[in-house]
Amino acid sequence: MPDMEGQVAAMQAAIRDAGMDPDSIDHINAHATSTPLGDVVETRAIKHLFGKRAWDIPINATKSMIGHSIGASAAIASVATIMALHTGTIHPTINLDEADPECDLAYTPNHAQHKQPRNGLCNAFGFGGNNASIVFTTLE
Repeated sequence: MPDMEGQVAAMQAAIRDAGMDPDSIDHINAHATSTPLGDVVETRAIKHLFGKRAWDIPINATKSMIGHSIGASAAIASVATIMALHTGTIHPTINLDEADPECDLAYTPNHAQHKQPRNGLCNAFGFGGNNASIVFTTLE
């Protein structure tokens, strides 16, 4: 059972540990397993933490392109987040043709975006409330 409070806490802790505030995040690589409950809960958690800014943050889902690799998925999504910061290209969330009405954020459907993000948040939410988020940033 996905837990919004645990997801919010993981994202807040990562942002705080990076010495930032939520307004600093300009890209999110979502856990996004493409399950109806999981994606809705993660969307709610993002909205809760980022408020009105949530709709302006480009979000993508690495799992949409490679599937769920269980233990390796966080590492793979982390590399994808780092590459978004390095290249300025946020990879698409493929096969997102008709989103759940409750998943109404900027999920980068089907086409990459060129945005030059500077601070990316990567989520990894596991079974039983094993939640982790990490912030990556570009060097100035």
